[in-house]
Amino acid sequence: MLEKINQTVAFIKGKVTIEPEVGIILGTGLGGLVKEIEKQQALDYKDIPNFPISTVEGHTGRLIFGELGGKKVVAMQGRFHFYEGYDMKQVTFPVRVMKFLGIQYLFVSNASGGMNPAFEIGDLMIINDHINLMPNPLLGPNISELGPRFPDMHRAYDEKLIALAKKVAASNGTAIKEGCYVGTTGPTFETPKEYQYFRIIGGDAVGMSTVPEVIVARHMNIPVFAISIITDLGVPGKIIEVSHEDVQKIGNLSEQKMTRIMKDMLTQL
Repeated sequence: MLEKINQTVAFIKGKVTIEPEVGIILGTGLGGLVKEIEKQQALDYKDIPNFPISTVEGHTGRLIFGELGGKKVVAMQGRFHFYEGYDMKQVTFPVRVMKFLGIQYLFVSNASGGMNPAFEIGDLMIINDHINLMPNPLLGPNISELGPRFPDMHRAYDEKLIALAKKVAASNGTAIKEGCYVGTTGPTFETPKEYQYFRIIGGDAVGMSTVPEVIVARHMNIPVFAISIITDLGVPGKIIEVSHEDVQKIGNLSEQKMTRIMKDMLTQL
C-alpha cells in the first residue's frame, strides 16, 4: 500500500501546486461546498493513479484543491462506499493520500437518517462518537509507517473541533444537534426494527459512510471533525418510504448551513 500511496501522491504533486492543510470529504448531495473554494485546481478521480471511481449519483468524483476560510484545502467531491463493491482499503485510500499530501485536519460530512426523537429533517448533527457495524478498514497486516497496530478510538472526534463548531454555529444563529453516528454497509435503507435497534444501542443517526474514513484518519493521528445532515427520520410514527433522490434533495437544502459552519471553523483554526 505504501508504494501505491507514494505513487499517487507523486502524481498529484506533479499536477497541483497547492499544499493542503485540511482535507474535506463531502457526502451525498453535499458537493456544493466546492463552489466556495477559491483558486481551484481540480483532478478527476479517473485520472488519478490507484484512485477508485465514485459510482453513486450525487458524488461527482473530483479532487479539488484551493482555499477556503483562509486555509489551503483538498476536498473530495464524492466519496467511496463499501456497498459499491470496493474493499475498505480502497474506500479509505484517499484519506491515506491526503495525509501524505500534508493535511493536519480532516472534515467529514454525510447525509444520514435520524433516530433521535428530538431530530427533524434538515437538522445538522455534530458527530461526537460512532458505532461501527462495517468491516474495520484496519483488518490485515498493519503498516507501522501509517500508524499503530491498535489505535485508540476513545476520542475519535476531536473535542476542540466540536467546541469550535458549536461556537461558530451559535455566533451565526445556526441551530445544531450533537450525537452518535451508526455506520452500516447499506445499500438498503433501514427497516423500522433496525432503526429501533440502532437507537437502543446508543445511535442518534445512521448512514453508510464516514466511519471507515474516520478510523483510518485516527490511525494516522489526524484530528477529525464530522457532521451529518439529517435527511430522513427513523423515529416511530415518522418513518416513511425514502429514496436516494429524497436524500440528495434534503442535503442540497441544508448544505449552505453546513458550509458556513465549516468555512467559519477553518477561519478560526
